Amino acid sequence: MASDAPLHFDAEHQIAKDVAAKEMTRNAKIATDKEHQMSLLDGIRLYPKAIAWSVLISTCICMEGYDVCLLSNFYAFPQFNQKYGKQLPDGTFQVPAPWQSGLSNGANVGEIMGLFLNGWVSERYGYRRTVMACLVCLIGFTAIFFTAQNVVDLQVAEILCGIPWGVFQTLTITYASEVCPVALRGYLTTYVNFCWGLGQVVGIGVIKSMLGRTDQWAYRIPYALQWMWPVPLLIGVALAPESPWWLVRRGRLEDAKKSLLRLTSKSGASLAAENIGEAKEGKEFDADETLAMMQHTTYLEEKLTTGATYWDCFKGTDLRRTEIVCMVWAMQNLAGNSFTGYSTYFLEQAGLAPAKSYDFALGQYGINMAGVFGAWFLMSRGVGRRSLYLYGLMGLCTILLCIGFLGLTPVEHRDKAALATGSLMLVWALIYQCTVGTVCYSLVGELSTRRLLIKSVVLGRNLYNVVGIICSVLTPYMLNPGNWNWSNYAGFFWGGICFLCVIYTYYRVPEPQGRSFAELDLLFEKRISARKFASTRVEVFADVRDDDFKEKERDGSVE
Repeated sequence: MASDAPLHFDAEHQIAKDVAAKEMTRNAKIATDKEHQMSLLDGIRLYPKAIAWSVLISTCICMEGYDVCLLSNFYAFPQFNQKYGKQLPDGTFQVPAPWQSGLSNGANVGEIMGLFLNGWVSERYGYRRTVMACLVCLIGFTAIFFTAQNVVDLQVAEILCGIPWGVFQTLTITYASEVCPVALRGYLTTYVNFCWGLGQVVGIGVIKSMLGRTDQWAYRIPYALQWMWPVPLLIGVALAPESPWWLVRRGRLEDAKKSLLRLTSKSGASLAAENIGEAKEGKEFDADETLAMMQHTTYLEEKLTTGATYWDCFKGTDLRRTEIVCMVWAMQNLAGNSFTGYSTYFLEQAGLAPAKSYDFALGQYGINMAGVFGAWFLMSRGVGRRSLYLYGLMGLCTILLCIGFLGLTPVEHRDKAALATGSLMLVWALIYQCTVGTVCYSLVGELSTRRLLIKSVVLGRNLYNVVGIICSVLTPYMLNPGNWNWSNYAGFFWGGICFLCVIYTYYRVPEPQGRSFAELDLLFEKRISARKFASTRVEVFADVRDDDFKEKERDGSVE
């Protein structure tokens, strides 16, 4: 009789495990159905705190936009050139071209280092701690800018500050994609692009206010104002909840539930339940159901993927996902981004006073911010991410080709051609920000598997940086009269590259709109064509049986 007791106990224990697995799957399905039925307004009502925390952490990107704006405009400051440049034969001072290139690309070098560092630091220590550590580092690195005695000090500061900026470039997107439901995901991931534009607008405003100064404070005050960002952000991030998805991946289920409750509103849950109706089965938001959905997705990804290293990004179906994320980001630069940054140059050729260039730059940065709202408007009207990206590239390609044809204008009308070129570049910027420039952040945040999200986004952003460095080197040669002197004809080159991007997007970039992370995992696993992603029906809870999780249950991971 005694020998039968353990067998009886094991049978009961296994039955309890099976019941727990079925209960988890049932709750995960209910939570998934609720997310599918949730409207934008329901999401805002239910997740107002998640929106606020995501906006706060995304604001870290403003610091990079601010500094990039400062550096490019300081080259026109006589005081800055006298301090860090060399005297020319005519008596004026200028930062040598090699150092200008080095300073401009120094931040990119640091960002590449920071991106790879973020790939394992944030996954090990969490998003909050990583952001807080980077903000503390920035407070110290900014002191190097403020006290720099020579151009070497500035170079060191650019590289060191680039490290935390690189972390922010990916971590802000991944945090936004993980703390919000499907209904809000596209808006909050693309908000990152708005923050970039906001930093540039603040920067150009500070620069304009310093134009009347003739002392060293003309450039030291703008550098000192970089301290206005980290301290309030550090306080806010310290109070922010950790990503519940990260906590689930670490097996900290109770902490993940607490985080979910901090991201949602009880009063908003009641209103959302009334609006969603039958899909809610008459219930309010249930953290346990949402937690079960996260567990279900995490287990599914563990079943479909073998690990969570950089090398795993290039294995199996994850290779396709990594390729798409990398290309979606690289195509931002391949679509002519560096070329159209010279709109002020063409307008000056048309007779625009150099003193007006700052006003024009301010307007262009304003377009960058307005474009984000344009993208939100289009997404709220049901336009998919893939469609926005594809049609946006088509519009950019058309404008670049038009700019190229303007190069055929007779010499006596070159001033009018230059004015038309500068104006077309403004239109290009508006289309870019409404589509490719903004939607990219949503695509990279959604198309990566949760387990490899940080690492695949790191790889994509680093490819963006590498392509950006190459483009920033090529473009001056194309436009400089002393080198290739292509002028408008450069539009044909970038238009041709952009046309290749259109072809790639049509055949390779899928539509993630309205899909849960688990559904996207299965669509990639089934190798569905990018053109059929939106129309293919997939049932996560039919394709993945409870038996798939029994090994996890035996390990005690299902509670």
